[in-house]
Amino acid sequence: MKSEKKKKKILIIYFLTLGGIVILLGIIILAPYLKSKSLSLNVFVYAIFSPVCHQIPSRSFFLFGYPLAVCCRCFGVYFGFFAGALLHPFLKGFSHTTLPKAKTFIIISFPLVLDTLGNFSRLWMTDNIIRFIIGFLWGLILPFYFIAGISDYFINFRRYSKMT
Repeated sequence: MKSEKKKKKILIIYFLTLGGIVILLGIIILAPYLKSKSLSLNVFVYAIFSPVCHQIPSRSFFLFGYPLAVCCRCFGVYFGFFAGALLHPFLKGFSHTTLPKAKTFIIISFPLVLDTLGNFSRLWMTDNIIRFIIGFLWGLILPFYFIAGISDYFINFRRYSKMT
């Protein structure tokens, strides 16, 4: 594929990804606002995130007197994803779709896994700021895998479709 066409596809995927994460963050923050205004739409917004987050109020940040739609760790992941997406053009650019090394993913994932297991098994309880930071650090690397993976798929779509 020609370099300009490839770059254009990566740019489109980048901006769709950035827009998507901004919308998700907006929805996360919208939930407590809607609840504070007694708008029944808040139930739907909280329900959107309930399959991926426990939403325990004591493990959540509060806004407008109500918890965000996700816990501190999940909010950190989403916010970290946003920050990573903002950094992506400066660190990776838009000309290639190589994934970061798997070793990087494992190393960055280790604190999240360790803290989650420690909390789950009740060996310790991490405070919400630490949960947010750990989630943020993990979320920060995700766009580098997500954008590269999705871009590679669409750039090589014909090749992948012939495999099936």
